[in-house]
Amino acid sequence: MAFSLNKSATAFKEAKQYIPGGVNSPVRSFRGVGGTPPFIAKASGSRVYDIDGNEYIDYVGSWGPMILGHAHPEVTAELREAIERGTSYGAPTLIETELARLITEVVPSIELVRFVNSGTEATMSVLRLARAYTKRNKIVKFAGCYHGHHDSLLVKAGSGATTLGVPDSPGVPEAIASNTLTVDYNDAEGLSHLFAKQGEEIAAVIIEPVPGNMGLVLPKPGYLEKVRAITEHYGALLIFDEVMSGFRVAFGGAQEVYNISPDLTCLGKVIGGGLPVGAYGGRKDIMELIAPAGPVYQAGTLSGNPLAMTAGLATLRLLAHTDGFYEKITANTSALCAGMRAKAKECGFNFRFHQAGSLFGLFFNEQAVYDYNSAKRSDVTAFNIYFHAMLEQGIYFAPSQFEAAFMSGAHTQEDIEATIAASGNAFKKVAEYYAKR
Repeated sequence: MAFSLNKSATAFKEAKQYIPGGVNSPVRSFRGVGGTPPFIAKASGSRVYDIDGNEYIDYVGSWGPMILGHAHPEVTAELREAIERGTSYGAPTLIETELARLITEVVPSIELVRFVNSGTEATMSVLRLARAYTKRNKIVKFAGCYHGHHDSLLVKAGSGATTLGVPDSPGVPEAIASNTLTVDYNDAEGLSHLFAKQGEEIAAVIIEPVPGNMGLVLPKPGYLEKVRAITEHYGALLIFDEVMSGFRVAFGGAQEVYNISPDLTCLGKVIGGGLPVGAYGGRKDIMELIAPAGPVYQAGTLSGNPLAMTAGLATLRLLAHTDGFYEKITANTSALCAGMRAKAKECGFNFRFHQAGSLFGLFFNEQAVYDYNSAKRSDVTAFNIYFHAMLEQGIYFAPSQFEAAFMSGAHTQEDIEATIAASGNAFKKVAEYYAKR
């Protein structure tokens, strides 16, 4: 069957009559790459299927949560049972405690954890907590790191903001933005200079230890250690935003890989098994400031709802009890990146491939990529050509040069080989574009 998105185009046109831009999250609109987004009808294992009948090997994975693959039978079975017991109670449940206990056992820096409904809600809440604990107002973030769409952190954000060319958003009051200080990622000297000037006013540094929202960017050796040392010296809190990297780059997240102990951590995605979830946690003396234990108010009608807790607990238990899971998924990700890199070189390209566990990314850039500015020098037009060529061959990547990709435990060797082969064809189209320039 020839590739077609006719039904999706009709559905997209109708959606735009009722939903701003036709989507409920901006990058889904394909505005950055052009064309029509496929409307997904179902998903299973490593595959998603659209309403036009196209089948794709999926490396979006609902933007990270589906580490086991879509509709994992053990997760869905537990969800069916949970639904029979009711979808929301607005009251304490045993399963909340079970999931919280597991998280605190796996992530040593987390002594207490509070569940919320999204990564944005987690980062928003954790900043209020950090300010209350330190009695300071200023926050430091890093250019190109995305921590959700709330006012304090929608300053030089990555992800969809970069894709759409809107690094900051109208509607963010200057008074709020003025308390957010921005430094380049991987620039320890710049962070040190900032603290030398304003360190006594800074409540916290929030950082993606492995940024995935300006494309996948890796920390330079020793960089995270320097960030930890600077914050400790000035009495500021270190917040790791591991909404994306948590339970992705390793079972204990990036902080396990880099052996860094932050004061507070934000989680999401994987801990909900594909259902809406977020969490923040950390040192007990800080977390006990959260109501009702302390005076810092935060609440949520659906926080810790039994469906998300069920899916999250089932997912984490499978990750914990599947022998060699992380070794295998990391090796598969490495094999895919190596194969794609070889295909690029066959076409004369030395593009940048980055990997952290089951996270990976491709920059259409032959220079080193280590921060927001170097990421932005990537050839977006070349990426767009590559993206559509892959989509037409049944390979589904995120529709943006500035998003990471995700391997799952459901991807097979056949999937990897098919992706590498398709990549070779796509790079040939990119080579044709360069030849015509």
